[in-house]
Amino acid sequence: MNTAAARATPAVPAPAPEVPLSQDARIIGLVGLAHASSHFSHLLLPPLFPIFAKEFGLSFSQLGFLMTMFFIISGTGQALSGFVVDKVGARPVLFGSFVCFICACLSGYFAHSYAGLMLVAVFAGLGNAPFHPVDFSILNQRVSTRRLGYAFSAHGLSGNLGWALTPVFLLFFTASHGWRAGYLAAAALYAGILAVLVLNRSALRTEVVHHAADAAQGSGTAFLKLPVVWWCFSFFLLSTMTLAVVQNFASPIMQAMHGVSFEAATTMITAYMLCGALGMFIGGFVAARMPRQSDRVVAWAMGIGAVLIVLAATGWLGGFGSMAMLAATGFAVGIGGPSRDMMIKKATPKSATGRVYGTVYSGLDMGFALAPLIYGLFMDRGLYAATLMLAAVFLTLSVVAALGVGKRTAAS
Repeated sequence: MNTAAARATPAVPAPAPEVPLSQDARIIGLVGLAHASSHFSHLLLPPLFPIFAKEFGLSFSQLGFLMTMFFIISGTGQALSGFVVDKVGARPVLFGSFVCFICACLSGYFAHSYAGLMLVAVFAGLGNAPFHPVDFSILNQRVSTRRLGYAFSAHGLSGNLGWALTPVFLLFFTASHGWRAGYLAAAALYAGILAVLVLNRSALRTEVVHHAADAAQGSGTAFLKLPVVWWCFSFFLLSTMTLAVVQNFASPIMQAMHGVSFEAATTMITAYMLCGALGMFIGGFVAARMPRQSDRVVAWAMGIGAVLIVLAATGWLGGFGSMAMLAATGFAVGIGGPSRDMMIKKATPKSATGRVYGTVYSGLDMGFALAPLIYGLFMDRGLYAATLMLAAVFLTLSVVAALGVGKRTAAS
């Protein structure tokens, strides 16, 4: 690492090499539960887009802009929240996020117009913003070093499970009691999880990070001078431009291209997320055994995922085959998830964990913010196959970014 990173002095020692498995498991489980809740918020709106389009007379561009607003707020807040987490600790920020999620769900319950749906996006974006600085600050401080690869695997897996649960959760209540009941149930779910986290708050405590060098220089932004940080940012920006297609538009794309039912298309999104979770599980073992090759593992995973999306875009395999290819994409990308987090850890100065993770992962939010605007234009023009092809292009470019991170980390 260069001198800009070396000047920062960590305020807390590295995690103890030997701690009880039960202690690590408890921390990993609580952080995973919180992370799943964060990903649940990503899909509070998209699974219901076809319903909102009919009920409120909205276009795909308008619906996509809801997610753009969500991720603009989340991305901006994520970059800033990293500084807050380093200053006050992760735990109070985490609890504040759940209050925002509850407000988002209640806003959905009372929504009667596009403005009401926008309020859902605003509150959910505010709640989602701090999660990566919060999660990784807790994991890096509280989990033993030798189990971090597995911790990152569980973290990514829980996120995919959160994504997988949301469409099924909302579809169940929509079919039985209407979509408003789904939002009310989601608010109750968030309140219950917040209660669990508060009861186990001792396991979520992190030490405040002091930066002696930053105080002398009057700045806490020295890490922004590191090129590898921006390569990491670019990787997240590009790779999530692909994931945004699956989350926001895969359901209407499959319905338009192959005439599949709304229920089948929505279930395909859940299948993508479950396959991603399985990939994360396997990827945890890969990351633990190949920590030095994390950038190459990520590059291979993303490259294979891009090929699978192209196969889905051609339509050669029919409706079921195309949906299977998209689900398999989740598995391929999932395998690279834990190695991705190891790759970012290697590029992170130890005393700037919250700030670097906040900045780097804001690329994820920016990718999600830009993607609906771009893909919405394609969708409104009926360019469904081209939408998937473009997603494959972005995923291919993320391979270049991952290799760029590896090259600069190895050289530091």
